[in-house]
Parts: sequence; C-alpha cells; structure tokens
Amino acid sequence: MLSLKKNDEIEVTIEDIGTSGEGIGRADGAVLFVRDAVPGDHILAGITKVKKTYAYARLIRIITPSPDRVDPRCDYAGPCGGCQLQTLSYEKQLEYKIRKVKDVLERIGGFSQIPMEPIIGSEEPYHYRNKAQFPIGTSKDGRIITGFYAGRSHRIIENRDCALGAPVNRQILDVVIAHMERNGIPAYDEASGKGLVRHVLIRKGFATGQILVCLILNGKTVPHEEQLADDLFAIPGMHSFSVNVNTEQTNVILGDEVRLIRGEAFITEKLQNITYRISPKSFFQVNTKQTEKLYATALEYAGLTGDETVWDLYCGAGTISLFLARQAKHVYGVEIVPEAIEDAKENAKLNGIENVTFYTGKAEEIVPAFYEAQKESDEQAVHPDVIVVDPPRKGCDASILQTMLEMAPDRIVYVSCDPATLARDLRILSDGGYQVQRVRPVDQFSQTVHVETVVLLQKK
Repeated sequence: MLSLKKNDEIEVTIEDIGTSGEGIGRADGAVLFVRDAVPGDHILAGITKVKKTYAYARLIRIITPSPDRVDPRCDYAGPCGGCQLQTLSYEKQLEYKIRKVKDVLERIGGFSQIPMEPIIGSEEPYHYRNKAQFPIGTSKDGRIITGFYAGRSHRIIENRDCALGAPVNRQILDVVIAHMERNGIPAYDEASGKGLVRHVLIRKGFATGQILVCLILNGKTVPHEEQLADDLFAIPGMHSFSVNVNTEQTNVILGDEVRLIRGEAFITEKLQNITYRISPKSFFQVNTKQTEKLYATALEYAGLTGDETVWDLYCGAGTISLFLARQAKHVYGVEIVPEAIEDAKENAKLNGIENVTFYTGKAEEIVPAFYEAQKESDEQAVHPDVIVVDPPRKGCDASILQTMLEMAPDRIVYVSCDPATLARDLRILSDGGYQVQRVRPVDQFSQTVHVETVVLLQKK
C-alpha cells in the first residue's frame, strides 16, 4: 500500500507525459499524474486521489520550471479541455508525439524495429482549425456565455477567442450573442431542456476565405433571423448562414434538419488543386494545411503509377479518394453515411473527376458483392492493387479488416487518428500476411495530445 494520502502535499520532478497530456513523476514508490505539469518541472503537488500503485495530484506551485516550459498563448489553456500541451515548447510536443506512436505500436501492437519516419510538423501551430463548435450557455450571474467545455465536463469555460480557431470566430460570436441579448433569446440549458440556442457552428475555408455559420437550435427558428443575417453578412467572407434543428435532450450536437437562411448551403475549400464543398454536416479534416501534407503522404505511400485500382473503404466526402484518383486508373469509395456519399459525388463532379465510383453501405458487404458480380459477368476481374483506410478513432471494424485480407491488395495505406487502435489493427493485418514498411506521424492537432499517423503495409 502507498503511504500517500489525499490532500498530502509533496515535491516531485516531472519526467514524462501521459496519454492525456498530464505530467508524470514518481514519489513514494508511486507513479504520480499531475495535470498542467510538463517534463522537467520541479513542483509542489497536492494529492487528489490514491490508487494501489499510482496517484493523481494537482499542481500547487512550480518550484523550478522546466527549460521546455513556455507561456501559453491562451489565458484559459489550463481549465479548458481543448489544449493539453500549450505550456510545452512545440519542438518537445513533436518529440512527444513521435514517442507516443512508437511506444504504442511496441506495447499494443507488439512491433519492434518500427520503420519510423520524421514527424511532419506544422508551420502554423496556432489558429489552424477550420471548424469550431461553441456551446452557448448562461453564467451564474445570468449572462449569455460561450467558450469550450472544461475537461471531462459540460461546464463552459468562457472564451470567445480560442487560440486554435480562426480569428474571425470572435467577431461572429460577438454578433450572435449581441443579437441574443438584444432580443431576449435564451441559451439552451442541458439540465432542464429549455432555452433556444445550443451551439454556434463555424466553418472557414482557409484557401477560399468563405465562412459558414450554423446555429444549432432547440426549436425551428431564431427570432429576427433576417436581422441576424444582415449583421453576419457584414463580416467579410460570410457565405452561408443556416440553422440546424435539434430538440432532443442529448449530447449529440447536430440534429437532422438544416434550414438555409441566407447565402449558399455550403462553402468551398481547396486542397492543392481540388475543390470540396463543405456543408454544416460534412466531414472535413479541421487543419487544412496539414491535411494537404497528410494526404500527400498517403498518396506517396500508395505508390500509384496510373494503372492501379484503389479502394477507399472509409471515404467520407471523398477527400482522399479524389486525391488518389488523379494518379490511379480507378478509385472505388465506400462510406456508410449517405450524406457523405452525396457530398463525395458532388465533389467529384465539381472537379471533373470521372475515374471514381462511390458506394453507400458497409465495406464488408459492398466489396464482396462487387467482386461476386464481376465473377458472374464476362468482364475480367479487377484486382485491388491498393486499399486506403482512414477510419474514425475506434479504428477499423473487425469485419472490414477481414474483408481487406480477403481482397489481398498489394499495398494497404492506413491513415489513423488514434495510435492505440492503429496498433491493434496493424497487428491483425500483419498476422494476416502484411509487413509494416513505413510509418509517419503528422501533427494535425498542435497544442493537443492527438496525432495522425500514416502507415504503409506491403503484402508479404
């Protein structure tokens, strides 16, 4: 048993970073997790919770700061749940992310001698997000507030000027909240289910300058919406203003119905020379400039010469599919979300890309049916040369992994946003006859613990 007790105060030197960005030190034979501490800090910590072999603590005072500690650009970097690494120098953030990917592949995937390539860092580690969803609430003194939720809670940390978001976000929030105050429009209250405005969704095309604003409402309309539209469209770049109806008592932000109030129902964004339409419900990577680098890496790993058949099994709105189609013979995209496939088809048409076909449904059902139909026709079967997957954080479903092994492509390119599920899936693919040949992290989410990774697997 540990001799540490709750409310004890203890000096400790921080040696490492945990998966959630907390500092890790050792005291009294225990591993100590301390939020807001960075490696190299010597601190006074207050114990908050004690387990059998480890304990949690809060940072009371920094006795000697780490040489890698920097002043955060945001005054709310500590209490806000959005940034976990803003007090750590950017160089050390990148080192941490490389080590995180490598450690997880070794520990969970059982890989050794991992062919790691240098991480692709960001030239602009602040103000990079092209999308933000701001919850609207009421302060204890009755004011309408917005910001972001504190870590592991739904308590809003008031802040209209996020250091990761587009600078124009503050101007938009000022307009929306002033309109609410002027017209007595109440913020939504999660506890009671009453109130009208739940969230403000803002998307900006960094390459085009176009701005989309969507109010998520606990109702159908916002009072005096034409006046609000006038005020919003006085902001340079405003292109789309709509409302989304969500009257359910749920943590899910968006409802099913979107109603356009002014402008077009979408904005456009460009990745290299490909144009994409983005609506309130579209999936699109939040860091435009790093996404270009991410997809360029995936394209490089795919090794396309113009003769390949490629399957993109989590194709979303076709962002990677269209990148690949420029250098492939034909690309087949599969996605379970019908709205995303409609976006993908529109994006292909918008760019005049014809060597791509999109299917709605589960990849484990679509792909076998496709090849079964080929067997029954007189056409020569098309061998899948390359499979690309970019799954959500939970990784690939087991059935899709099995389908990929049965398809037996020459190469698999796996784009991951979670090292743990990546390691799990790579182990399955490796045991199924593939060898991990290249691994490259990409910093899509500077100032946070999240990291994207691109992996090339070659059939043995």
